[in-house]
Amino acid sequence: MALVDSAQVKQQALDLGFTNVGIAPAVALLPAREAYRQWLKQDFHGEMAYLAEHEELKTTPTNLLPSAKSAIVVSLNYFQEPQATVKVARYALGRDYHKELRGRLRQFETLLKTEHPDAEFRACVDSAPILERSYALMAGIGWFGKNTMLIDSKRGSWFFLGVLLTSIPFQPDDPSNGGCGTCQKCIEACPTGAIVQLDNRWQIDARSCISYQTIEKKGELDVDTHGWLFGCDVCQEVCPFNEQRASQPMRAETTTNEGFLKQRQFPSLQQIIDMDYETWDELTRGSAIRRAGYEGLKRNARAALKPSRGQHDG
Repeated sequence: MALVDSAQVKQQALDLGFTNVGIAPAVALLPAREAYRQWLKQDFHGEMAYLAEHEELKTTPTNLLPSAKSAIVVSLNYFQEPQATVKVARYALGRDYHKELRGRLRQFETLLKTEHPDAEFRACVDSAPILERSYALMAGIGWFGKNTMLIDSKRGSWFFLGVLLTSIPFQPDDPSNGGCGTCQKCIEACPTGAIVQLDNRWQIDARSCISYQTIEKKGELDVDTHGWLFGCDVCQEVCPFNEQRASQPMRAETTTNEGFLKQRQFPSLQQIIDMDYETWDELTRGSAIRRAGYEGLKRNARAALKPSRGQHDG
């Protein structure tokens, strides 16, 4: 089957407001599948049972779209300065990124359908069972840092990923190349020691990760959250690839996405502890922070008010 030139589709993605775009073949990722299985065997996914349940789906795109030939991978910058009131991960300051990405991917799909009426598509954000970072690596979007974040050498790591699977056999891009070298700033800075090395690979033990604890963990927290109410940005804040410099002006560039820039104003931690359900509902509507739940956000606020015990204390 002849490959379709990808130059036009890439420009269309950029015109829709995506930060970057690349194309990978929609093939099963056997090495990534084995690494993912090993991660699961260590119970590094904690209470996120759905990650194990979706194992086969995540590594085989044709399980999601049987006719898939290409994975169009897009990124969307979300960087902005944090709020002073409470410590919330930057990605959750504005509109829920799932809504923003899905909306743009639907626009992208509609555009491509007008040009390829017989083609099939499946839009995927991180809630869909696909290893989007691995396909982003294949598509040339970025490479894996020691903190397991996908890093774009020119832009850093402050971006979301979306995937549009399609039956159109687009010309694929070359995989990304890059690495952290001897740098271990993220490992040394992680407040809970969640970045660990196993089988000669750096991995995240979610059970120790503040993001997991404040978002996915049920019941009482197992670690000192070091003042974070929702998520954690420490490993990205210390990463040299997120340091803007004259030679790399696109690193840590403030997003232009209006939805992300519409920050909601968070009350104090004590006010969150005391808030009723209706106030919580209004505060979190249309926000990724809603994932923590009513009781979960109050639990996080109580934990954030406790004095921290220092680095790597659990």
